[in-house]
Amino acid sequence: MNRHLVICLLVWSVSLCHAQNIERAWDMVWSRFYLPKVQTFGDYLSSYEKGKEQAHLPTAEEVRRQYPNPCGYSTGMEDGAILGGAMLSMLCDRFEVTKDESLREKAANVFAGLQRCATVHGVKGFVARNVCPEDAKSTYINSSRDQVTHFVHGMWQYFHSPLADESVKQQIRVLLAEVAERMIAFVTLENDFDFCRADGTRCPLGICRMWQVQAHEAARLPMIYAAAWDVAKNERYRVQWRKYATEAITQSANPGEGKPAYALLQMQCSLEVLHALEPDAALKTQIHTHMLHVRDLAAKRFTSVLAQIAKKSPEDMRMLGPDWRTVPEWKNQKGYPNPQWGPFREIWHLTREAGESALILMMIDSPTLTDEQSAALHKLFESFDYTHNASCGLVYHLAAYWKARRHGLLPAS
Repeated sequence: MNRHLVICLLVWSVSLCHAQNIERAWDMVWSRFYLPKVQTFGDYLSSYEKGKEQAHLPTAEEVRRQYPNPCGYSTGMEDGAILGGAMLSMLCDRFEVTKDESLREKAANVFAGLQRCATVHGVKGFVARNVCPEDAKSTYINSSRDQVTHFVHGMWQYFHSPLADESVKQQIRVLLAEVAERMIAFVTLENDFDFCRADGTRCPLGICRMWQVQAHEAARLPMIYAAAWDVAKNERYRVQWRKYATEAITQSANPGEGKPAYALLQMQCSLEVLHALEPDAALKTQIHTHMLHVRDLAAKRFTSVLAQIAKKSPEDMRMLGPDWRTVPEWKNQKGYPNPQWGPFREIWHLTREAGESALILMMIDSPTLTDEQSAALHKLFESFDYTHNASCGLVYHLAAYWKARRHGLLPAS
């Protein structure tokens, strides 16, 4: 057998392993993490038994009394808007690669879940973290800039994808305009630049502040206005975008070495929108310079996280999350009682960080991977046990895989 044929067979074999294992992740996300009654995704699994995977989710009565805290921290209803936005972006990438028409229904469902997060409570422009599956309407009243970042980024990607028809695009125009209007109304000096909780009161945690924030958060506010202007073409939002853009880009220069992957990913999402829409050539170049820096920080994080995962046993990585009501340790977070997951928190976090940091590597113009990064991605997608992992981080593994496929950085099977 000639050498060229051997190499081709090896490449085909490796890519087939990727595809098969990634399809397992795809199946797990839709069969275990997806909540069909509300069309959103939960944060973790407390069982691998069919029908009981997310039996720990808060009841409607618990959510109505904002138990255990107004963010829904640690309950499984904490990051629905984040996960929906990430899934919507991933579906756009997968469709770009495969042209699979069945993805239209998937994207429509994820969009409907995000729309529900922004409308079910009746507070225009407020993006709830998730919606209680029991009654399909109860929400926690404290959101965060992280939820809004992925919500807007995913909606913006979907708007520009062939997956969205004109009816959906009009709905996105309304949703992003309402988010922008809330920011204009609430993000003021008098509110300490906080977009506030659904009840109109200030968030005590600082997670809803949109200006005078850290470097990795500075681009969020102008990104929201830029995306709203881009889809709705309302001059009101363009004015707000330009008001903050230059200073936000300056502030984004040094996000710091120790930021977790989720913070870097949200920064890159914000910069991606601003880079795509920036009309000034010098500012556009500056934004991409920042994106390259974020990419380099993520590369270090990716290497570090994979090394930490390598030290875990298969049993560690299969660990299930708890029923948060029964955990022994609770932490008081500025008046918000937060149940602590114990050892599972690390497994949940490492799984997410592996996907998040890998995804960031490819969120720049004409991305490339070093030989080491390419080998690490191959190994991750081939060997990760997606059928026995309880972290919603699987969403980011899918996102990284399809981003790599979209840019031709992984071979097709």
